[in-house]
Amino acid sequence: MIRAVLITVSTSRAQNEGGGAEPDLSGERLAALADSIGAEVISRELIADDRELIAQRLLHWSYEGEADLILTSGGTGFAPSDQTPEATLSVIDRAAPGIAEAIRGAAAAHTDHWPLSRGVAGVRGSCLIINLPGSPGSIDESAPVLEPILAHAIDLIQDRPTSH
Repeated sequence: MIRAVLITVSTSRAQNEGGGAEPDLSGERLAALADSIGAEVISRELIADDRELIAQRLLHWSYEGEADLILTSGGTGFAPSDQTPEATLSVIDRAAPGIAEAIRGAAAAHTDHWPLSRGVAGVRGSCLIINLPGSPGSIDESAPVLEPILAHAIDLIQDRPTSH
C-alpha cells in the first residue's frame, strides 16, 4: 500500500482555515487522485505559501520513509509568493522531470496558460514528491497521466522487483 501525504499550498486558505474560507477543492482532488491509485492518505495539510515551511513539511514526511508519495497543490505559478518548486528542489535528491513535463502536457489541451506552471517532481530518499497546480481542474487533467505510473515509480524508487 502506498502511503500518501497531500499538501495544499495556499496562503489565503491557510490564514482563513476554519473561519469561513472556501473549501480546499484542490485537496479534495488530490485525495481523489490518491484514492484512484489505492493509496492510504496518512496526512492532509493546508499550509501557507512559504518556502521554508513547504520545505520543512516535505522533509518531515519524506524522512525515514514515512511517506511513499507526497502530492502538493498550489504555489507553482509566476507570482512572487509561488515558492513550491523552489522548496521542492531544495529537498529532493534526484529530479524526475518527465513527470512534471507530463503534467504540463496534459494541461496543454485545456488551457493556453499551461507553460506558466513551474511544478517539479523528484525523489527524496524513498519518497516521490510531485507538485501539481493549485487549480482543481488541473489536478483532474493530470490524473490520467499520473495514475498509470505512480505505483511503478514508487516500486522503482524503493528498489522493489518490477516487471519492466
